[in-house]
Amino acid sequence: MTRPDSTNLRQDLANLLQQGGVLKTAEWRRAVEDVPRERFLRFFFKDAPGPDGHLRYTPVCPDTNEDEWLALVYRNETWVTQLDDHVTADTAEGPLPGFPTSSSTMPATVVGMNEALDVEDGMTVLEIGTGTGYSTALLCHRLGEDNVTSVEVDPEVARRADDALEATGYSTWTVAGDGLLGHPRRAPYDRTIATCALRRIPYAWVRQTKPGGIILATLSPSSWSYGTGLAKLTVKDGTAEGRIIGRTSFMPARAEAVVPLSGDLAARAAYADTERKTRLSPDVLNDWMPAFLAQLAAPGAQLIHAVSDSREVVYLFDTEREAFAALTADGDQWRVRQGGPVAIWDAIEEAVTAWQKAGEPDITAVRVAVTRNAHTYWIDGKQISNDRRSKWLGGKEPTLHWEHSHPPLTA
Repeated sequence: MTRPDSTNLRQDLANLLQQGGVLKTAEWRRAVEDVPRERFLRFFFKDAPGPDGHLRYTPVCPDTNEDEWLALVYRNETWVTQLDDHVTADTAEGPLPGFPTSSSTMPATVVGMNEALDVEDGMTVLEIGTGTGYSTALLCHRLGEDNVTSVEVDPEVARRADDALEATGYSTWTVAGDGLLGHPRRAPYDRTIATCALRRIPYAWVRQTKPGGIILATLSPSSWSYGTGLAKLTVKDGTAEGRIIGRTSFMPARAEAVVPLSGDLAARAAYADTERKTRLSPDVLNDWMPAFLAQLAAPGAQLIHAVSDSREVVYLFDTEREAFAALTADGDQWRVRQGGPVAIWDAIEEAVTAWQKAGEPDITAVRVAVTRNAHTYWIDGKQISNDRRSKWLGGKEPTLHWEHSHPPLTA
């Protein structure tokens, strides 16, 4: 069968990314123009709301409608390629429900991150999360296949990506394994890039990246799907430091993925230790920066919107520490009930209020430092301190500083 010619579509995509300010250098433009995305997206899902309001996923492949398939491939969109850790579009009959567990990220995000890596000829890159292999192919085109190592946790996803890379002419180093451990066999690397969201940067990556090298990864302290920050860190002698350079969103690393709570949520929040009116509406968490701050203040907490007795309820559950906050509308105000060893909403209010008093700086004002034992976040030297147990450490004046301790991951 004659393969469709996507040359014009690739050029159109490159033009779109360049006009949007994402594609900045000639080297990456050539990669976008030369790498056929359709080789890595033979099968994927498009989604639409079902009759119950929940998303349904419909398989898309060249056998059903080649013209539609190819046009969708070159949209600047993310396409889901796997549901529920095993369902793929070539084996599914849709539309069907499911939880996305692998995808091909929209080209603007992929190319923007590649540009932010500041690579030079001859550099080596460790990529965490091979996915379909498209981003890996772009790296291979720019740096050479021998200089790229890509790790994918899902063996079947890794196999498909490796087959696509080989078929496209990139016989690079693809590894099926836990990317949170990096890949010490080929270390050290000049650059480390992750195509998944992380609650913290594994210290293994710091160890495996050369001093002066860069780590680029999405941080989501509570694994929310928004309120995340793209961290660009420079590795020093056993540490890494940098800042959040923008907003981005990825699926969480498989080992850190959170199973959404279900069942009777009201029963989980039945026994409260305290109840009061809130100083802030939970609607503030719909904004990206407050959501990021909330995750720093209450790492590990799940955010769930529900309806109980015809009233909206916003829940925050920290199952690790068996704590909760339940917020319900009370006329024009909100009330919060909290239970457990930590006061989740108290910590969030302190963080967001301090941010507001500081003039509501953008997420790009956040700086990050990583050591063997902790992640530290701060803005302009002003401090709110909150350790991993959410114990309030600050003084009377609001500050903007957080330190999250953690056990080291040092492979």
